[in-house]
Amino acid sequence: MVINMSELFTVDGTVKTYEVPLEMSEVIWKRKKYPIVSKQPVELRLTHEGDRKIAITAKVSLVLEMPCDRCLDSVKVPMDLDFERNVDANASSEERIAQLDEQSYIDGYHLDVDGMVLDEMMTDIPDKVLCREDCKGVCPKCGVNLNHQTCNCDRTELDPRMSIIREIFAKNNRTDS
Repeated sequence: MVINMSELFTVDGTVKTYEVPLEMSEVIWKRKKYPIVSKQPVELRLTHEGDRKIAITAKVSLVLEMPCDRCLDSVKVPMDLDFERNVDANASSEERIAQLDEQSYIDGYHLDVDGMVLDEMMTDIPDKVLCREDCKGVCPKCGVNLNHQTCNCDRTELDPRMSIIREIFAKNNRTDS
């Protein structure tokens, strides 16, 4: 949803509060799509601090559905975002880029709420998602989820540096028989 902030600039100290529905239904992160399975409206407070500068305070709660990094089961990842932003409406897009403050969610007097929330989410999405701390993952041979069932695959891990010695023993065993 886009909010027109122009009415805030009429008087210094003007405060507007909004409860805005989050319109996005999925997040694309690291080239993968993750659905938003639950979301609350975004609570916004915009304050004109004078000289066309706006202080933005926002709160939102949502739940992403992501796969477990070990077993690929679906995991609900809650995200409670509570953040503040300061916007200088006097700055041009070029000036913001030069200051490394691109704020792609601001276009003139328009605030893209979904864009701002998405921008904040990118810093809060966990790098590793586990369905539980002791997740056993999947069998590397047959692919069965070891949290739900067991398999009869030989999972003995041998030191690869010993492969030459194993080959020598295997040759000797073939020649002995």
